[in-house]
Amino acid sequence: MLESPLTPDVPLGPFQDAPITVHSARSKSAKLHAGTTCTQLRSRDITTTQAPLNAETIGRMCSRCAEFGQWVPPDSGLGIFLRALGGLGLLYQLQQYTAPDPDDCWEQDEVQSAAALLRTGPVEPAAAPDEDEEAEEPDGEDWEAHDDAKRLQERVLSTWREAATSLHLAQTAIAMFPWLARWADPKLASKQQYLEALRTQAALFVDLEGLMAAAAAAAMDEPELPSNDAAFSVIGTSKEAGTRLKALWHAWQDKAGRGWEGPNARTYLAYGPTHGIRPNRKGYVTARVAIDELVSSWENQAREEAASAECQALQWVTASLPIVKKDTTPPWREHGFLSDLDTWTTGVLIAHLADADWAGRTLILHVPRLIADRLLSRSHYLDCEAHQDRPAPTTPVASAGPIRPGIFDDTPVHGRQPLTAQHLRLLRSMRPAAADELYIVFSTDGGAEVLPLPVIEKRLARGWQCFLLAGASDLPADVIEPWVREVGPRPEGRESLWPQYPRNAHDPLFGEDLGLAQGATRAAWLGYEHENAERSLRLLAMARGVEDLRTLDGGYDDHGRSRSLPRPVWLGLLAHAEDLDLEPFEAPDADRWRSGGSGIPLGVLADVQVYTTNANPRIQGKGHSPFCPHSRERGVVAADDLLTVADLLDDDSYDWCSKCQGYAIRRLTDTQLSYYRAAHRLHDIAQELDPGRGGHDRLDTETITRQLRELADWRPIGEDHWYTSGARRWRRIVHELHAKAEAAGRDTP
Repeated sequence: MLESPLTPDVPLGPFQDAPITVHSARSKSAKLHAGTTCTQLRSRDITTTQAPLNAETIGRMCSRCAEFGQWVPPDSGLGIFLRALGGLGLLYQLQQYTAPDPDDCWEQDEVQSAAALLRTGPVEPAAAPDEDEEAEEPDGEDWEAHDDAKRLQERVLSTWREAATSLHLAQTAIAMFPWLARWADPKLASKQQYLEALRTQAALFVDLEGLMAAAAAAAMDEPELPSNDAAFSVIGTSKEAGTRLKALWHAWQDKAGRGWEGPNARTYLAYGPTHGIRPNRKGYVTARVAIDELVSSWENQAREEAASAECQALQWVTASLPIVKKDTTPPWREHGFLSDLDTWTTGVLIAHLADADWAGRTLILHVPRLIADRLLSRSHYLDCEAHQDRPAPTTPVASAGPIRPGIFDDTPVHGRQPLTAQHLRLLRSMRPAAADELYIVFSTDGGAEVLPLPVIEKRLARGWQCFLLAGASDLPADVIEPWVREVGPRPEGRESLWPQYPRNAHDPLFGEDLGLAQGATRAAWLGYEHENAERSLRLLAMARGVEDLRTLDGGYDDHGRSRSLPRPVWLGLLAHAEDLDLEPFEAPDADRWRSGGSGIPLGVLADVQVYTTNANPRIQGKGHSPFCPHSRERGVVAADDLLTVADLLDDDSYDWCSKCQGYAIRRLTDTQLSYYRAAHRLHDIAQELDPGRGGHDRLDTETITRQLRELADWRPIGEDHWYTSGARRWRRIVHELHAKAEAAGRDTP
């Protein structure tokens, strides 16, 4: 592999003098390193400083770090630029395929001889003139020469494809960073010249008549097959013969249309209809002769139609190569650029190429009309368009939104630049995990929002304009790391990670499984490693500020995988329905055999969000929790229904799943959890003071009175006063229970 380190002559454009962190030994002439773990940094006395990125700094870089070192975060503008240059990026591609490789090259006369040999094929052995004489053995040297010629053809065509791909990758990278264009022009010219020389050599192997015959064969309609011919009776009934002959036709047409080889490359297909029939069976030889004649008639028809089309005028066609859909592949490292094309299409490109814009994947072809018609009908290979006159040659166009400082979080907020869909594709290619990332973006119509990457991309495609403020990975470590330590590592050796929290409403840990603290613990502990725990907590911190969790649905990728948040993060945001007990807030029940509610107001719990797959009983299907196996445990999606806890109490017609209780709730804030606990304590006291319940004569009225005095003073955390209609009702219930407790105390002996 060629070395391609960053060199001082590379133009840095807007990143000139950008600050980078460097490490070196304590010497003025010491080499600069991207990290302290570099194997070429052998000093124990290491200094770390900030240095401007310029020719002087690059000249002092360690050769390994200059090529592979990570000087800045990879998802910053400068990080993307340096990664596009280093490794297998632009600097490497500019050194590739500029001249023949001395270790793997061939001479022009070798190519001409190999191409001529493949046109004629190996010399066939002479047939035996008499039954008593043995047939002549095939000449092994001829077959060996034929195989060598075939291998040389594959090497030449493969090298042409690789050289074209390398030129495409280089031009694509330069289009992303247009300030490199003038510096790279001489190197690109060498690549283009060598690519044309390879194409000329590869064209010697392409049989133009074979391309025409293949196009004619592909355009032929299915003929009327002689399935009732007596010659095919050995195959079976006429229906069975028709089935095998039809399969033979489709196999022949598919094979004949794939490349430019002659009929000898398809002779084996004629053995298909008689497969499984003994050669010594009566009628076998007759069937074989009839099949050979049938295939020969198809071959002759294809050649005749190709010959009649040669006199037609040539057609100008522009062909656009398909884009390889790989979200995690940077555009300057794309794979499968030409390798996905079939042999016939590759031969057409080689033989009839007139001009090319490899960066834009646009090729100009001058082809016979028969070939043009087939190109225009094969949209799954190339997107083609016919022209009356020669199209104007296209040249690589600089990106409309080149990467520069200010697009990502590498400048102060007031210096940020608008995002584009191309920027986000680059960001995803630098960090594959970015698809599951959350970002704070700002727009004039929506203000500051927390959105996943796929949602931002969809909005940008509709013309939305926004600025990226920060991602989850950009949250300050001084905030996240103490939180990680507070949650702690996942315990090992415990039978269950989640303790059984007490059901006694007066226990301080009652309802803990509904709160934010338990959500953070679940998000961290359900990850596989410490890094996953920190990442989950970063995502959780971002998502907690989202007003509607349905906006976090990122849809699905090209492979059908959900691009939503990881499941541990959803468990950190939502609590299971079975953990929520709303009995204290229900109206009192007159039925003495049922445990009714106390009519306590919902207060701060009224607006707690509830997410379900279906909240409309008129629509077929039960409502399921985002964690229910029936909903594939996929978290919240855009199609889910959003309710509130108040809606749950106002309507009892919901049709919930019996396994998951039908929904999940947004985790309770500290204030909401405090009120939830207070309400359950108040409800528990109300049940104790109910004279219809057993044990009323053994009440500890002194303890109940003290508890009621504590509940009377409840107010939201951080607030000195609580003045709402719910507050007045709360105090009235406490006052009534206090009166009952005093009365019960007087009646107790």
